[in-house]
Amino acid sequence: MTTSLGLGLIVGALLGLFGGGGSVLAVPALVYGAGLPLRAAVPASLLVVGISSATAAVARVRAGQVRWRIAAVFGVTGAAAAFVGAAVNRRLDPAIVLIGFAALMVAAGAQMLRGRSRLGGNCALPGGGTNWRGCLPKALGAGLGVGFLTGLFGVGGGFLIIPALVLLLGLPMPAAVGTSLVVIVTNAVAGFAAHAGDGALDVPVVAAFTGAAVVGALGVGRVADRLPADRLRRWFAYLVFAVAAFVVAQAVLNPSAGG
Repeated sequence: MTTSLGLGLIVGALLGLFGGGGSVLAVPALVYGAGLPLRAAVPASLLVVGISSATAAVARVRAGQVRWRIAAVFGVTGAAAAFVGAAVNRRLDPAIVLIGFAALMVAAGAQMLRGRSRLGGNCALPGGGTNWRGCLPKALGAGLGVGFLTGLFGVGGGFLIIPALVLLLGLPMPAAVGTSLVVIVTNAVAGFAAHAGDGALDVPVVAAFTGAAVVGALGVGRVADRLPADRLRRWFAYLVFAVAAFVVAQAVLNPSAGG
């Protein structure tokens, strides 16, 4: 139980800081830290991520940092794709899913190391706003891709949503974080519904993990703007690489652990 509390705090803190990132650690934390089988860890992860993201989003909504129309495009397409991802998940061996998840973690870590300082992209209008005629297909495609990964791996997808919002649609970072959190909540709800019945939830473990994640999200939400985000992002990337290596080793050497 102590492990669940500690890992939940980390997941929630990362969601509060970056509008994503914590979800990519939730599944391995629940499988290898809390001891849940993969089939139960995926819906549990989505429940944890959805609740903690909703908590972190409250302050962003109050600050006017959510672009609701963009969130709707990502959310609607992602919700539909989450059911497809969940169907694919059920047909794959858990070890293969975990190895694929580790590859996704490496991609997430690489994205974190690249940083997010470059704003704009050909979707941003010079006076602000978004050129929807050119960018709607990209937004739809990104929403579908993130939703599919949500259903397949049990992640919220914030580490993919934010680069799309910043680089494709030209949102400033605060608005990208706030919008990402709203999209994560939508995707997590759809993904959880898609995985309903896949595995019994360990209520005490999930409740402890979720409660700690909420505390972590609320705690960092009060100080997020004063923390060295670039340094934290680099250390998060290194942590993700280490966890990815651990997941691959476990999947190869002890494939029954995720079953």
